[in-house]
Amino acid sequence: MCSSGCSFVWHDSMLGISRSEWERLARELDTPFLGWDWLHLLEESGSVSPAAGWQPCHLAVYSCRQLVAAAPLYIKFNSQGEFVFDQDLARLAERLNRPYYPKLVGMSPLTPLRAYRFLIRRDQDQARLVHLMQEEIEKFCRRNNLSGIHYHFLDPSWSKTLRAGGFAPWIHPGFIWENHDYENFDAFLAGFRSDRRKNIRKERNHLALQGIKVQVFSGEDIRQEHLHWMYNYYVHTNQRYFPWSCRFLNRDFFLGLTRKLKKNTLLFAAFGRKHKEPLGMSMLLYKKDRLFGRYWGGMESVPFLHFSLCYYEPIDWAIQNHIRTFDPGMGGEHKLSRGFRPVPAYSLHRIFDPELHHILASCLKRANRLLKQNMAGLNRKNPLRTAHTPLEHAGDSD
Repeated sequence: MCSSGCSFVWHDSMLGISRSEWERLARELDTPFLGWDWLHLLEESGSVSPAAGWQPCHLAVYSCRQLVAAAPLYIKFNSQGEFVFDQDLARLAERLNRPYYPKLVGMSPLTPLRAYRFLIRRDQDQARLVHLMQEEIEKFCRRNNLSGIHYHFLDPSWSKTLRAGGFAPWIHPGFIWENHDYENFDAFLAGFRSDRRKNIRKERNHLALQGIKVQVFSGEDIRQEHLHWMYNYYVHTNQRYFPWSCRFLNRDFFLGLTRKLKKNTLLFAAFGRKHKEPLGMSMLLYKKDRLFGRYWGGMESVPFLHFSLCYYEPIDWAIQNHIRTFDPGMGGEHKLSRGFRPVPAYSLHRIFDPELHHILASCLKRANRLLKQNMAGLNRKNPLRTAHTPLEHAGDSD
């Protein structure tokens, strides 16, 4: 490291940071959600902006005028789009006349997938830079009267790194599919008990019997027309099922995927015999050997369409393309019977008000114990004979 040490610069948009230098830090990550293009597209489209409740304030660390570390961070004036549901704590703070908003959040916005970490160049002293960045982040919060620091959906391989410093961990339920070197989809099905195997085949074949075929679009095959459809289905499905919480992205975001993120984007579209437009679509992203489910939707209610577009077809694609893991995104326990196992996702929280932080930490200890018990019970019921049952953890002893 340069003898002059580090300098810290705060940026109110990704445009203030060199794309090439940021990508040197993010290139080796196995997730696209901390890449410059993804974060910039969220801002450029207006999906992430002060008007939407997200004020970008990214920390860049320079040594000898080179970017050696960075952290995507946001000042939040509400909890929408975080998928860490802390509104009860915010209401309690209000009753106690204690500030909760604004707060500082570190995450890939609107992305409840286990990905977040500081980006640090490999030749640097990782522990030292994390410590220095934490000190700078706390100073920034206190200068700007922010109530606390919250890191959401941490990368499992990195989540222990931030445990020092008085953070309270919060476990959130997640699911993962793992590729045990399956030769094909039938080899994957062979790991199930016979009743579940038959049921999955029945669900998967239902569309074919109706003349519905699923097409896959990736890379240069993806056209603007496909992303217009995907946005329309995203809006329709959110209005139908989640009108209060989940519609955060705009059309400009979806159309922007055709510029820099085609190489990471995957679309599954179900076409009927007489339909020019798909009956439904799902959108996923991938990088290296990891696949991530993001959005899905459709205009018509077709039995098992959701399971096919969001689980079965992506699993089939993952096997053919040697994907190691598939994170389908947030959702319910129905994933268990379709080949996914429960895994914990972690967020870390530190509130500067000592009393409010104590209340939060005490409540989270109880909540984490209950969730672990529930996840262990789900793992014992896993219909996949090849399922791994030990729960991943972030070093917590709760």
